[in-house]
Amino acid sequence: MEITLPAKEKKYLKYVTKFHKQLGISEDYAVKRNLKLQIEAKKFVYVGMEPRGRDHFLTPNAGKAWNKLLKSAKKDKIALCLISGFRSVERQAFLIDEIIKKKQQTIEQVLQRLAAPGYSEHHTGRAVDLADPSDPFLEERFEHTEAFKWLVKYASDFGFKLSYPRENKNNIIYEPWHWCFVE
Repeated sequence: MEITLPAKEKKYLKYVTKFHKQLGISEDYAVKRNLKLQIEAKKFVYVGMEPRGRDHFLTPNAGKAWNKLLKSAKKDKIALCLISGFRSVERQAFLIDEIIKKKQQTIEQVLQRLAAPGYSEHHTGRAVDLADPSDPFLEERFEHTEAFKWLVKYASDFGFKLSYPRENKNNIIYEPWHWCFVE
């Protein structure tokens, strides 16, 4: 089945495909993973700095929702650590390439943990990766924290959903740290 894309999306897909070829990502990646093309956001607001000193940005609506969520969590004595917000297609490709080189993983191994360039919710400026400040790593053990329990209970009140639950249809590992604002 052929899908007709608007001209803007065709141009974006061509841009994304360049990175896929460089990284050795199969042409049927998105279909096999049941992933939608995620268009890069253009307008951002600053939402904080992560522990290593990187500034993070979200779209204005996601940023507003994030700040409300964060304020509510603090009121409930829940500490959340923002590890990642907006990530460009170029940055996603760089991260994947770095993991392949430094950790000597195959592209298939890396794509179980990271979406391919063009298919990451981080491109939309609405996704956040969160951790507990006492353990600021993106690991499955985050699900055992009070922060995660709080998110499960209240994140949807602020428009955020857990994107990759256990056994998700996208064949991406369980990511209790990855939440996306749904407009």
